[in-house]
Amino acid sequence: MKAVSAVVTRGLNIGSQCVAADNSGARIVRIAGVVHGKTKKGRQQFAKVGDWVKVSVRAGKPEMKGVLFDAVVIRQRMAYRRLTGERVMFEDNAVALLKDEKGNPKGTMIKGPVAREIHERWKEVAKLAPFVL
Repeated sequence: MKAVSAVVTRGLNIGSQCVAADNSGARIVRIAGVVHGKTKKGRQQFAKVGDWVKVSVRAGKPEMKGVLFDAVVIRQRMAYRRLTGERVMFEDNAVALLKDEKGNPKGTMIKGPVAREIHERWKEVAKLAPFVL
């Protein structure tokens, strides 16, 4: 995975509930794990903007509930700093579900803004967003 050009803070813990910001059929998801996440021994993993996570659907279509999916964190409420010095934070924690490991999104549109760091790492996901902040 390509590096993100920002100093992103630990925004989401394992078990955090997020909004599924795409039209894949899920509404609320819970983070179950971080793919390729690195942390210290004994410390719980964390997710941040641009990370590839495993999520469990909590609310949405009945056939999707309880199923694990891959997803990308596209927004986080915790502020993080870009290399230009500006601090960025969003109103909610949101993810976009993926249909395969190449990074192709499951839905066909994303509701709300997407962080610029997503455009750097997940171009296919950022193409579906109405605007990139």
